[in-house]
Amino acid sequence: MFKFKYIKLVIPLILMIFLQTCNQNRQTVRLSQPDKTLLGLKHIKLRGKIRVSTDYNSTNYFIYKGRAMGFQYELLKALAEHLDVKLELSVENDLQSAFSTLERGEIDLIGMNLAITHDRQNRFNFTLPHSQSKQVLIQRKKSKTDSIPIIRNQLELGDKLIHVQQASAYVERLENLSKEIGRPIDIEKLERIEVEELIGKVATGEIDYTIADQNVAAVNKNYYPNIDADTEISFPQDMAWALRKGSDDLTEAVNEWLIGFRKTAQYNQIYRKYFLSSRIERRHKSEYFTLKSGKISRYDELIKKNSKLIDWDWRLLSALVSQESHFDPKARSWVGAFGLMQLMPETAFRYDVDEDSKPEENLKAGVKHLKYLSRRLDKILKDKTDKLQFMLASYNVGLGHILDARRLAKKNGQNPDLWNGSVDYYLLNKSKPEFYKDPVVKYGYCRGKEPYNYVRNILSIYDHYQNTVSPDETSSLE
Repeated sequence: MFKFKYIKLVIPLILMIFLQTCNQNRQTVRLSQPDKTLLGLKHIKLRGKIRVSTDYNSTNYFIYKGRAMGFQYELLKALAEHLDVKLELSVENDLQSAFSTLERGEIDLIGMNLAITHDRQNRFNFTLPHSQSKQVLIQRKKSKTDSIPIIRNQLELGDKLIHVQQASAYVERLENLSKEIGRPIDIEKLERIEVEELIGKVATGEIDYTIADQNVAAVNKNYYPNIDADTEISFPQDMAWALRKGSDDLTEAVNEWLIGFRKTAQYNQIYRKYFLSSRIERRHKSEYFTLKSGKISRYDELIKKNSKLIDWDWRLLSALVSQESHFDPKARSWVGAFGLMQLMPETAFRYDVDEDSKPEENLKAGVKHLKYLSRRLDKILKDKTDKLQFMLASYNVGLGHILDARRLAKKNGQNPDLWNGSVDYYLLNKSKPEFYKDPVVKYGYCRGKEPYNYVRNILSIYDHYQNTVSPDETSSLE
């Protein structure tokens, strides 16, 4: 009887422990399930683009004379070309925000000068180094009006107030340095501020000290001749890119590319261009170094005024002018197009301009032609979602060829109002006999690759301008 009672008590206990263990195992299985939002190399290739965040400054990514440039930008562009995908670039000058965006899976890679620290390695995958640099103290040179002495010994950093970017490797280095010298360093961690902005604050006397990578500091000495960047506070550090934790196949693909690319003449040329070139100072002092001036070209105000005639963002019209003439009013093409808007003689005649007309007249005539195309497309397109692409292509090659591509799309069961993967495909192939000899084609042969790339290029330039230039539409000419 006693044994039976004992069994009655023990069996439920065993069942309870068993069920609890099963529940824990199920929970463990759930926790170890793969992250479905984690996209690898295969998914990026299928998507056709790699999403990258970089910082907007005078070395990594900027606009100069209307063109996107920068050390990181050129490396990232070369990587995208190698992977055969589009580079989708966004700007984030706050490191903490960039890291959070990467962890949420909203981007695939952070393309900046990132020092590899222990804490960061626990959170992210890192590529092999794309460059090396030391950390240096940024301070003002000794002057008659500035009584602060120059620091040359790291021991002298004790009790000093140093402003740095929050979440940067500079914070960790200063904290370790404080322990090494046995004296506290007062670290002011600032959000949403870029290293070069802090360098500027040192130069103007707003703050006394900050930290920067040596190669970035060397570039900024051209712009701020009163700063001193000769005091090193670290050994050489590897600079790398960060990817989401677990994206191992993409990390491996980037590393394989970096190993080869760093040995090329192209890499050396890019590095010299942004860190060692004698042209750096001239570029930084240019009126059209957009980072400092906010200007794209000398025609900004005219473009702002005329963009309102077609209800465009002025940066979009600037992108078109950049693609057409690189803002050169004297530009001439091999087919006879001329001026800022590269008008063909017959089009120019329609709007009463010629090669002797002023740049503002050429610009206005081009905008009038865009307005004409807009009205025509409003009558043709049922779905106007892709109207901009149709408009740009029509400006480049003529509306007739675009109508042909629409007819080909419709004949082959595609949406004639859809640009990507539909009309653009037939336009691209309109140089092939089986396309331009089709009975529905009325305007014959067309070098379709030119308008196809034209649309892509303008939209790419526009993306860069949106990343870096204010959308303010005020104009002093109104």
